[in-house]
Amino acid sequence: MEQINGIRNIIFDLGGVLLDLDFNAPVKAFQKLGANSEHFDYRQAITDPVFLNFETGNISSGEFRDRIRQLLGNDHLKDAEIDEAWCSMMGSVPNEKIDLLKHLAARYRLFLFSNTNVIHTGYFKRRFEAEHHIPIESLFEKTFYSQEIHDRKPQISAFEKVTRLAGILPCETLFVDDFEQNIANAEKFGFQVLHFVAGTDLAKALTKKDIAD
Repeated sequence: MEQINGIRNIIFDLGGVLLDLDFNAPVKAFQKLGANSEHFDYRQAITDPVFLNFETGNISSGEFRDRIRQLLGNDHLKDAEIDEAWCSMMGSVPNEKIDLLKHLAARYRLFLFSNTNVIHTGYFKRRFEAEHHIPIESLFEKTFYSQEIHDRKPQISAFEKVTRLAGILPCETLFVDDFEQNIANAEKFGFQVLHFVAGTDLAKALTKKDIAD
């Protein structure tokens, strides 16, 4: 099938694009455990080396949880309490987005690339399969998680790694993300891009790019 704008592949971000997120939820959850909320504003926290190292698989879940205990000043927190608070930001993937992905898969090679961590990934995969009765991986040709490839957006090296592993060309690929810096560097790398606004209609956004119909 002839492709519009030369696009043969689409790389989707997960959180904020496919998965609904509530960045205030972990702030409130950690406050209940004694946290100062400024440490757990997720969009600020991801710039902290602890969170960055966890997202790139350079520290273990145990090391991450120990650092959370230090930040909270509570050495008695159980792993499950930390994980529950940490995962509270993660909502669901709406059914209409599942249908959209299945529709797009007939015309494009679909990939997932997420800055995430092993705690979030484990939680999300279990929840997704419980809600939709299929594994998330079944919707994509390949999935790329930052902690598994040991690199993350917006690093150019991460885009290079994903395109190499996927066997795709940047100029034939649409990159969909909700973070402005990710979009800016993806465009520099050579992707066609869609800066998605979280909470808006994904199908309509893709239609404006002549991708969905």
